[in-house]
Amino acid sequence: MPPPPENKGANPQGKGLSPVANLLAELPAKYIPAKSVTQIADELFTSMFVLNSDFAFKPVVGNSYWLYQKQGKFRLSLVSPEQWSEKVYGFCIGCCRLHEDISWTIELTEQAASDEQFTRYLQIRREQFEKNLQNAVTLETALPGYMEKLPFYQRMLTTVLTYSLKTSMNKSGIAALTYDQANQEETNPEKTILEKTGPKEDHQG
Repeated sequence: MPPPPENKGANPQGKGLSPVANLLAELPAKYIPAKSVTQIADELFTSMFVLNSDFAFKPVVGNSYWLYQKQGKFRLSLVSPEQWSEKVYGFCIGCCRLHEDISWTIELTEQAASDEQFTRYLQIRREQFEKNLQNAVTLETALPGYMEKLPFYQRMLTTVLTYSLKTSMNKSGIAALTYDQANQEETNPEKTILEKTGPKEDHQG
């Protein structure tokens, strides 16, 4: 499905500002919890893995989508693997869910989790991601921010994800720390300033 016609040829600096503002208005800071550096890293890696895939629709908070790989490219789809032939959409990586804080989770299929080629690819991407975090001046500077090169919906969600994770970092007091410093805080319970958080639960009501 092609992108909505109204988005074609628009000013990249202005396009999407209203949708971003709307998402931010729906994301009160009080609903964004403090998170540990491990949570921040996991959510950033997973979310950007999804947001770097191809899709041309607006994902809805709370809904599930399916990530496919075909000919080296990843595509996010509204359609479950039961409704398609693998020849059409390719290898199903897993079920993706957009949460209220605009982070994503992926539940890998058994096939993807046991596929040596895919798990090795994922490991390499994670190692590069970890290096980028370690090289960042602070955790805050490691956040993606506004990424003009991304398509419209991906760029919009990345911008709001950055705000969400930055808010979590500030609540945990780790935004100005380096990745290594934040990990040291987390592994030293006598000095840690992080709030312990449980499993991700979307706010209701």
